[in-house]
Amino acid sequence: MAAELMPSTEEWRELYSAALAFKELAPWEWMNDGDIFGVKDPASGEVGYCCVMGAMGEHYALGLYLGSEGLNSLLKINSGEFSRCPEEGFYVQKCLMVSFEDRKYLHKEDVQQINALALKFRGSNSWPLFRNYSPGFVPWFLTGKEARFLAAALRQAVDVCLRFKKNPGMLASSPSENKFLVRVPEKTGDNVVWRDERLESLPLKTEDTPVVFADEAVLNKLKNAGLRQGGVWEADFFYAPMPIREKAERPYFPFMSLLVDRRSGIILDMQMGRRTDLMSKFPDEFADFTGRMKVLPDEILVKRREVYCLVEPVFKELGVRTTLIRSLPAVEAAQNAMTNLF
Repeated sequence: MAAELMPSTEEWRELYSAALAFKELAPWEWMNDGDIFGVKDPASGEVGYCCVMGAMGEHYALGLYLGSEGLNSLLKINSGEFSRCPEEGFYVQKCLMVSFEDRKYLHKEDVQQINALALKFRGSNSWPLFRNYSPGFVPWFLTGKEARFLAAALRQAVDVCLRFKKNPGMLASSPSENKFLVRVPEKTGDNVVWRDERLESLPLKTEDTPVVFADEAVLNKLKNAGLRQGGVWEADFFYAPMPIREKAERPYFPFMSLLVDRRSGIILDMQMGRRTDLMSKFPDEFADFTGRMKVLPDEILVKRREVYCLVEPVFKELGVRTTLIRSLPAVEAAQNAMTNLF
């Protein structure tokens, strides 16, 4: 991390102070991860959505989920969408988080900062750990801007959690509303005064990239090749738990694609790379694979709508039916085997 982006000593001091006040309050004793509220960043105006973790007695933390993308990732996790593969929820989070860990989970940089502030911690779940979570990337150290926002959110979380203890209905809204209680700062002279507002979350921005074959000649060749057709394949895309670091960049998790024969469980094709590259290259990679194999399936099965939207236009051009189903046993077995290997 470049020196100019790192939190200053005073910013670190304020962040640790806010984290320790939050831990001493222990709001996980009366709140759960479905009790969501927002805090607006005094600097940028972005809303972060707070989630108190620890009701299950395992992971004590506050997650500050950033903007509509962060909120969407939190709601997906809370909905149970990743219940079959809980680790997948880890890769989609967009948040700043303070968690309270055992000493062994801290990096040397964390310990050096604690020592520099002359702080002392002892025992399990006692050591504050601050991280930025971004989809597809390894959790990383905070910048000064992030440290300031997280410290402000922790202070406001103490306020909200204390009031929630007395009034558990204060965060509730009707099912038809997409509104959350948000702590909003207002500058009055040299001071900042915080107030409650019920704000609707901004719509999630999606980037729909049209799927096209880069080489129409290849597609036409496949259509006219009289490829043998039969069987059912499963297809999926997912992050691999094998972080890669290129030069001084933040480490990332590579994205993988799998094609697996549903009956035999044999992996037919596997690709790995950065998410955007892999998904954009998928049509041509699939065309190359089928051309080499001289075979097409009767049907392709997928379990995610985003994957369906990506592959259906490709397979439709080749006369292959695409079906969206709940689970992919063959893909999941192969994925679990690779995860254990990694």
